[in-house]
Order: sequence, then C-alpha cells, then structure tokens
Amino acid sequence: MTTLSQFRPGLRDIIDITIVAYIFYRLILIIRGTRAEQLVKGLIILLIAMVVSGELGLGTLNWLLRGLMTMGLIAIPIVFQPELRRALEHLGRGKIFQRAFQEYDDEQFRDVLEELLKAIPVLVKKRIGALIVLERETGLKDIVETGIEIGGVLTAELMINIFMPRSPLHDGAVIVRGNVVAAAGCYLPLTENPNLSKELGTRHRAALGITEISDAVVIVVSEETGVISLAHEGKLTRYLDEKTLRSTLLNLYFTPKRKRETSFWPWRSGQKHDREN
Repeated sequence: MTTLSQFRPGLRDIIDITIVAYIFYRLILIIRGTRAEQLVKGLIILLIAMVVSGELGLGTLNWLLRGLMTMGLIAIPIVFQPELRRALEHLGRGKIFQRAFQEYDDEQFRDVLEELLKAIPVLVKKRIGALIVLERETGLKDIVETGIEIGGVLTAELMINIFMPRSPLHDGAVIVRGNVVAAAGCYLPLTENPNLSKELGTRHRAALGITEISDAVVIVVSEETGVISLAHEGKLTRYLDEKTLRSTLLNLYFTPKRKRETSFWPWRSGQKHDREN
C-alpha cells in the first residue's frame, strides 16, 4: 500500500524544483514587456485548450491543437530569436541571475547627462539630426568598427561639432561608452518591425534596430522636425522635452533607491557646492 511518506520530497528535490522555478522566473522577466510576452500567452491558451479538448473527448479539435503545438515548438527558436539572444547575452555576461546593473557611477553619469542636455537643445534649435547610442552591458565593438574611432571625453561642444551638417562624421551614429565618445559615423542595423509609422525615417529605424539586439539606449534628434526621441528595448518614445528626457534616462540608469538618493541631484549638488564655498 502506497503511503504519503513515499511522496515526501527530499532536500535534493526541493533544491531541484527551486532552481527550475527561479530560472523560469528569470526568463519571464527577460520577455516581460516584449513582443514575446504576447506569444507566450497565446501558447499557454493553446495548451489549456488542448488539455480541455482532450478531457472533453473532442478528438478532432484535440488533434488540430496538438498539430499547432507541434509546429509551435518548431517555430519557437525562430519566433523568439531576439529574446533567446538576449538571454544568452545575459548568461554570457554572468548577469542572468541579476536584475539591476549600473554602468556609470553617479558622478560620471551626471557629467554625461549634463553634457548631453547642453548639446541636444542646440541640435534641436538648429534642426541638426543626431543619433546618439549609449552603450550599456552589451558590447558594441562590432558597431564601433563601422565608424571612425574618437576616444575623446564627451562634451557638448564635441557632440555638436560631430553632427554639424558639413562634418565628415555627421552622417551616422555616435557610440558613447561610459563618458567617452568611442566612435562616430557608425552604421546601425535597421529594425525589421513592419508595423512602424511611415513617417519614421532611417535614424529612428536604426535606433530601434540596435536596441532590438542590445541593451543600448539611443537618443534621436529629428533633422526634419527637431523632435527628440528615445529608443530602448525595441520601443520608441517620441516628443520628449529636456525635462522628460532627463527623468527618463534617470529611470533607466538608476534603481529606485539610488533615484531617491540622487533625485534633483543637479540642483542639490550645486547648492551643496555653494554652501561649501
């Protein structure tokens, strides 16, 4: 006679289940907010429908759903290629079990942000197109090699001069690594999303393209309209002003705790400096 004690899980079973559950949790975090999230929901609905049809004895429907699930399993590596690539990149960086990361220290990020916010209004006012890629954890060495290496500390004057219409480097993207302009005149892969608005030009499509294959953040200034846009994780946010751009970048680069510590830091740090003087 089978007793309940025979089904009591051992320590090894508990560890095994915990690890598998945590891996699934991390995978859910990776696909959350992406197109893959909707596809996963669709597969779950198909799976539930297949089980229910089998229990109800609906043979034809069950056969059809089983066929769809079989084709779905074959198509998963193709459909989820961007997400699988992102998961492997996280694994390769040793960050698959971490959620938050920081590429800049507070002082360095403040300097970068302030220089960008000095340059961007000038570019907007003069209707000078710009494409600025902020490298994060996914290395962009292959993209840097398509342009001209700069290796100079990021300043507003440097950014403006690079994107001036008669500059030999204006037609391309600038790659910012830390607080250094790594390269300019770089070529970015274009997005393959067929649902984009026809009014979006090559700069916006290139911005989306690089964010679909990396964790980079891209700032775009439209040459035709002067509109500021921000691309991240394959999504484009348009019609940003300086204040919104600042807050959006802070949300991307700082954890909630650090945002509280550094909220309004440009002004507070200045006030602190004034008091010390």
